[in-house]
Amino acid sequence: MSVLVKTWLDFWNGDLAQADVIVHEDFGWHVAPLTGGPSQDHSGRQQLVEWVKSSHENMPGLRFTIDVGPIEQDPFHVVRWFAEAGEISFHGTDILRVEDGRIIEYWLNADGLWAAQQLGIMPRS
Repeated sequence: MSVLVKTWLDFWNGDLAQADVIVHEDFGWHVAPLTGGPSQDHSGRQQLVEWVKSSHENMPGLRFTIDVGPIEQDPFHVVRWFAEAGEISFHGTDILRVEDGRIIEYWLNADGLWAAQQLGIMPRS
C-alpha cells in the first residue's frame, strides 16, 4: 500500500492532523446524496476534516480497512474499503486524484443509504 493511501486511511480512521499532510490546499470532492439525485460538490480541506470528524461522532468506534487496492494509474489512486462501527457496517470506493503528492480531488461512491438505514436515519424498505 502506498504511503499516500496508508495516510488517507489513517485520516479516515480519526487521525485528522493527516489532512495537512496529504490533502491539497485546492481540494474538492464529489459525493452522491443519500436520498439520490446528482452528485454534490464540495471544496476545502477543513470542510473535509469536519465531515470526517462528524462521521466519527455519529458512529463511535468507526474504523476503515481497505479491501481492494490501491489501484494506481497516475494521477489516480482507487481503493475499495470496508467500514465498521459497532453493529453498523458498509462498503465504498474512493477515487483520489493526486497532484504534487497531495490529494486534490476525491470521488466517493459508498453504500451510505445502507449505513443510514442501519443508523435509523432512513427507513429500510
